[in-house]
Amino acid sequence: MKISQLVGPRTSEVVTAPDPVPGDGQVLVEVLACGVCTSDIGPWLTHDPAAPPLRLGHEMVGRVAATGRDAGRWQPGDLVTGLGGDGFATLAVMDAGAILPVPAGIEPAHAIGEPVADLEEALSRTGIRAGDRVAVVGLGFMGLGLVQLAKRHAPGLLVGVDPDPARRQRALALGADLVFAPDELPEEYRAETTRAGEARLAIVLEATGTTGGLKTAGSLVRPFGTLCVVGYHHTGDAMMDMDLWYKAVTVVNGFCPDRTRLLAAMRDALGLIAERRFSYAPLITHRFGLDGVDEAFRTMEEGGPDFVKGVLLL
Repeated sequence: MKISQLVGPRTSEVVTAPDPVPGDGQVLVEVLACGVCTSDIGPWLTHDPAAPPLRLGHEMVGRVAATGRDAGRWQPGDLVTGLGGDGFATLAVMDAGAILPVPAGIEPAHAIGEPVADLEEALSRTGIRAGDRVAVVGLGFMGLGLVQLAKRHAPGLLVGVDPDPARRQRALALGADLVFAPDELPEEYRAETTRAGEARLAIVLEATGTTGGLKTAGSLVRPFGTLCVVGYHHTGDAMMDMDLWYKAVTVVNGFCPDRTRLLAAMRDALGLIAERRFSYAPLITHRFGLDGVDEAFRTMEEGGPDFVKGVLLL
């Protein structure tokens, strides 16, 4: 098989490696598409050349090529997506219990299960209800996905917040009612008292991954509202905003470490994709081959106005 591996900062190479062999409870998958995730850009930027090569890619869709002894419910030819690793490759091994079928008629690049499962699982813990006033702060890939997922709950108002005008326009196209740059937010969304907080936002979904974005999100939540931190905060100094404590805000950690919960959320999300109630089509803006991993990360790093998410097609 061919596999891309990281050998230094911003430097990947495609090498030939032995085909992996699935264990008893595993399947061998011919990878058709693999998303390029923001969480992997840190290793791509900093990988030590003296360290062993690092293999990335965990947002896979593929065709089952072979099955282990205890994975008989899957058959060669099945199109699947799920939770796995080493996906920047022509072949990958995945646990049979961590994959789900791709909805019929959906192209592989638009059926990546893992990212939308993360978003759906996080949203499920906010208690969102029809009529709630909701904001999504940060309108990159994750935020635009949240706009779609939140919209299906019939919010009374759905607000998008991002400094980038191109991202704001995308949010409007995907169902946001209003969009604002952070420095243009109406004061009524921040006022401490407005008819018992009615003008403020009941649920705020933070998807920036930045300290400034998290602060903006926290400032928008009304008393007794909910802030869901979905952004990837592995850098910076995102301190606890004590105003949230004084407002009795419920803070939901949008990360989920439990595979069972993620697979349940993935099943729901794939159902939404099958019903055309969620679509990757407006989110997958850039496509690359296996030898384009570095270009994919550079494109992500630059984050131009036409970029939302990149995917490798194999």
